[in-house]
Amino acid sequence: MTTGPSVHELITIALREGGDVVTLRRCTQSACRAVGLTGSPLVRLTTVVSEAGENLLGASGLTAQLRLEERDTVVVAVRFGWHEARRPPSTLLTAAARLLDDSSLRETDDGGHELVLAQRTPAEPASAAGLAADVRGRLAGADTAADLIEALRTQNHQLLASLEESQHQQEELTRLNAELEETNAGVVALYTELASELEETNSGVVALYAELEDKTRQLELAHEYRTRFWANVSHELRSPVNSVIALARLLLDSGADPLSDEQRQQVALVHASGSTLLALVDELLDVAKAESGRLEPHPTEVDLRALLHQLRGTLQGTAQPGVDLRIPDHLQQSPLVTDEVMLTRILRNVLSNALKFTVEGSVTLDVTEEPHEADPAGGPGRDTRFVFRVQDTGVGIPAADIERVFEEFYQVRGPHQRGRAGTGLGLPYARRLTELLDGRLTLDSEVGRGTRAVIEIPARLARPAPEDPAAAQGTGQRPPAGPPAGHVVVVDDDEAFLAGFGPLLDGLAASVTVLTDSGRAVDTVRRERPDAVFLDLNMPGTSGYEVRELLAADPATAHVPVVVLTALEPAEVDLERLADVRAVLNKSRLTPADLTAALGRRRTAPPAPQDPTTAPRPSRAKERR
Repeated sequence: MTTGPSVHELITIALREGGDVVTLRRCTQSACRAVGLTGSPLVRLTTVVSEAGENLLGASGLTAQLRLEERDTVVVAVRFGWHEARRPPSTLLTAAARLLDDSSLRETDDGGHELVLAQRTPAEPASAAGLAADVRGRLAGADTAADLIEALRTQNHQLLASLEESQHQQEELTRLNAELEETNAGVVALYTELASELEETNSGVVALYAELEDKTRQLELAHEYRTRFWANVSHELRSPVNSVIALARLLLDSGADPLSDEQRQQVALVHASGSTLLALVDELLDVAKAESGRLEPHPTEVDLRALLHQLRGTLQGTAQPGVDLRIPDHLQQSPLVTDEVMLTRILRNVLSNALKFTVEGSVTLDVTEEPHEADPAGGPGRDTRFVFRVQDTGVGIPAADIERVFEEFYQVRGPHQRGRAGTGLGLPYARRLTELLDGRLTLDSEVGRGTRAVIEIPARLARPAPEDPAAAQGTGQRPPAGPPAGHVVVVDDDEAFLAGFGPLLDGLAASVTVLTDSGRAVDTVRRERPDAVFLDLNMPGTSGYEVRELLAADPATAHVPVVVLTALEPAEVDLERLADVRAVLNKSRLTPADLTAALGRRRTAPPAPQDPTTAPRPSRAKERR
């Protein structure tokens, strides 16, 4: 047998007229504040209680009991009871269920009804008795006005009795009674008007709260859908772009069929354009990550001269005729340890923005290494900062818009946008990345004379780079002489990627089996006993994660090393499900050196012995299944 919650009755009020509802509302507010219930929960409870009292007013035997209940926390509850079949309107019950922690309506044994409206408080159940005593004291003090009204009623009765005894004052009493009736009529009319306005206001507040909650849920869903859409679209774009880059790289390889100078220039342009498109897709995904707080820097030592050379080659062709792009060959005096990808995107966005709005003159990047006050919490090199200054001779930015250009999707009106397409994300994205690198990005501009952007970052980023557990398995291991593997199996459904990946395996594996159907992967590996398996993650049917789990669960295939190939970024890969793989390699940055290092790492378990008559023979033939 279970018992209900302990109940501490505070006050019971008979609801006969509108003033009693006002008294109930005041008592409910006092009780809520005494137990620490404030703000929106207090407003919700008192509003619904007032609405319920107004709707039930006139019901036979209507009373309202204010009480505290001991549950997992202290609960403020108002229990309405009446002796007839009358029910509150459905709109009130729906609003109560949405706005309050608990509400219920039931029929009593005597044919009446009971409506309970409750709201949870932050108070502990153990303090309920003490809180109830305190609330009763407060409510007793609030009853002074009610006592005065009752005393006034008694005096009126006594006065009427005296008037009945004094017949000689009958005329005067008649006149006074007439005036009193007129005054009462005015009061009743005024109260009716106020009650009507209050009822309308309460109904509007209840509806407004319900609408606000619906809008909040819709905004949360819209934000979630937008982030998921950006991530999915970015991944779907990244796969074909990776294939374009890989195929262009193969055509440019020294071992490929020779190309004419014009063909080589065209293929190089395809490769560069594909790389730029891939970077833009990555930036789009980074915006979604940054909004959700999932974008983290990965510090490495940066060759600044090579980075600037790459920027010069990428952006030189975007400058308008007559505009000189000046990017120096900076010789570093101090090591720079930061996120190279983020720094590249910051500089590319700022330089691209300057080139877009400069029709004559120059866009100049200047790099300096300046001493900075040492950070006691930082490590070596924190007292040096790299400062990148981008000066252009473009149209400039009005002073009122300098800070607004860092707002997402904001674009300066007027001649700035004529013939210049853009999303309004470049500078906000660049500033957000700069802040992630513990730096700052500022602008100084004058209309008609140009703009100067200053990017300042520490020489050494304080946060350590996360270690790739898959890559760490091979630390200190030298790749074996000759081909690192005899026979490998490749499981991937992307035909375009496979066309570019096959030549990368030349010299790394004696024979290759290609599977585009992941459902046959386990049976093929069990039959062929390869030296390694290259496995994609996102495939129709059986995913790469599931293939890896099936291989690990089968004693005949558990020892076979697995190298994961994916277009996903590291933060999107579930490394917990890939704890024992040889390495996780990104398709967009795949090189023969990466494959050699992955194949050359030490195995976690020795391979099962192979029958010499069934072992794959060293050959360059590739079997596609």
